Amino acid sequence: MPSTADILSSREPRTLPPLILHPFAGGDTTTQLLAGSKAMLTLKGLLPGEGGDTAGLEEIVLRGRIQEMRMLYFLGKDLMRWAEQCADFSSRQPELQKLGIRVQSFAALLVESPPNTVAAKLATWGVADFKGVFSRAFGLSACFGEPPTEASVAPVCAANYHRVADYLFLCFQNLVPYLPLTGDEFVFELYASSEYSAMLAQSWLTEE
Repeated sequence: MPSTADILSSREPRTLPPLILHPFAGGDTTTQLLAGSKAMLTLKGLLPGEGGDTAGLEEIVLRGRIQEMRMLYFLGKDLMRWAEQCADFSSRQPELQKLGIRVQSFAALLVESPPNTVAAKLATWGVADFKGVFSRAFGLSACFGEPPTEASVAPVCAANYHRVADYLFLCFQNLVPYLPLTGDEFVFELYASSEYSAMLAQSWLTEE
């Protein structure tokens, strides 16, 4: 009986559905993010203060943190949707059905060892720490049923959401046993939604 390694290495890498990322539109999101960053630098003494209103600056920082959490939450929805599509794909392949490939397998693939083409594209987009971004996005989307708000997130959680999201991702990954995958075994393409829409439109024109 062939081993798991034999099954995964017995053929060319399997092609997964593309990962399509949608832009996040949140009204004055950019303004709040910039204000939060400026307030944080002011609190740390790296920018001159304006009146010494520490409490007011801390409130601005928290609003910025909530916006960061919301952006990661919506990103995580795209990532989770893709991982579920990939899990469904693998469940329909007879040779893969009993290997323990789950949603967490594809979350680990994206975070830990994506195909080189995906890592390269993320670099061109300026995403240096994609591991941190994607893992936190998965963690927040797995935990929150609705976008985080100031009313639904405690200040201590918002102020330290990076650590919270890191642990949420670890918890999500350890909910069930799963088979880790690599970019040598499974490949996929990464697109911004506008880029993917343009490709589809071009393909339709070509077919006419």
